[in-house]
Amino acid sequence: MLELPDSWVWDFWFAQDGDQYHLFFLYASRALHDPDLRHGRAAVGHAVSDDLRHWTRLADALVHGDAGDFDETATWTGSVVRGPDERWYMFYTGGSNRSGAMIQTIGLATSDDLINWHKHSGNPLVRADPRWYEKYDGVSWFDEAWRDPWVYADPDGDGWHMLITARAGRGPTDDRGVVGHARSADLLHWDVQPPLSEPGAGFGHLEVFQVEQIDGRVVLLFNCLRPEVAAWRKGSAASGGVWSLVADSLTGPFDIAKATPLTDNSLYVGRLIRDPSGAWVLLAFHNEGATGFVGAISDPLPITLTPNGLTLVGSTPDHLSG
Repeated sequence: MLELPDSWVWDFWFAQDGDQYHLFFLYASRALHDPDLRHGRAAVGHAVSDDLRHWTRLADALVHGDAGDFDETATWTGSVVRGPDERWYMFYTGGSNRSGAMIQTIGLATSDDLINWHKHSGNPLVRADPRWYEKYDGVSWFDEAWRDPWVYADPDGDGWHMLITARAGRGPTDDRGVVGHARSADLLHWDVQPPLSEPGAGFGHLEVFQVEQIDGRVVLLFNCLRPEVAAWRKGSAASGGVWSLVADSLTGPFDIAKATPLTDNSLYVGRLIRDPSGAWVLLAFHNEGATGFVGAISDPLPITLTPNGLTLVGSTPDHLSG
C-alpha cells in the first residue's frame, strides 16, 4: 500500500516500463487539516514498484503552473502512453479556479525516461466543446467537467482515442454525466468528438475512465460517489464508488445504464493492471474510513469478470465491510 505520513494520496495512474511499475498520484499536505481542500493544492507525485505492493517514492512529476496558465491552480488526474517515437506522453487535467469554480482543460507533458517531465508549450490541448458538452454557467453544476483523460491506441491502428470526464449540455442537471471523447492522429493535435454515451444513465459525472480487454471482453471502468449519483438512482442499494460494465467495442459506444458497482464509497478511482504473474488486479484509493477521509492507495485486489461487469474475488476485505 502507498500511504504518506504527511500527505493525503488519492487519484492515480500507471505506466509500465519492462518489469517496473510507475505510479503517478495526486497528493496534498495533511497540514491543510480539511481533506476537502486538497483538490486546490494537488501535485503529481511519482513512485515505482516491482510488485504493486511496495513503493519507492521518486521526485514529483508535475506541479501547478503560473498565474494565467491552464493549470494555475492544480494538476489533476491523467494517463501515460508511449508514443511511436518511444517518448512518454502524460495527458493530465489542468485546473483554474474562477470565482470558486474549477475550470478544467487537458494538457500534456512528455518525458524520455518517465522521471523528468516537461510541459508541452502548446497547452492546453483539449477543451470542452459546447456543441456537445456543458460549459460552466454558475447554475447547472459546481465546475466545468473536462478532466481525467484516458488515452489509448485505436485497436485498428487509426490513431489515438481519449476518454474524458464530461457532462452533456442537456438533460436533468444531476443526470448529465457522459463519456467525453476526442481523437488524434499524432498525440499532439486533438479533435473533440460527440460523447460515447448518452446522458440520463443516473450519474452527475463519470470520473476516471479506463477501458481494457479482459478474457476476450471489453470492460469499461469509471467512478461516481453517492453524492453525484442522480436522484432517481439513489434509491437503489448501490451507494457509489467504482463501477464497471461490459461493452462491445474498445471505442464505444458505452451503455452506462448497464453499469454495476464494483466497490462502495470506501474505495474510489479503481485502476486495472496486470500484476507480475499476468493476472488482472484492481487498485483503488482508500476513501471513506471510520474517522473520515483516508487518502492512501490499496494493495492489489483480485477481480473476476461476470457477464455484467467486474467483481472482487474472495472474502470481503476489511475496508469493504464497514
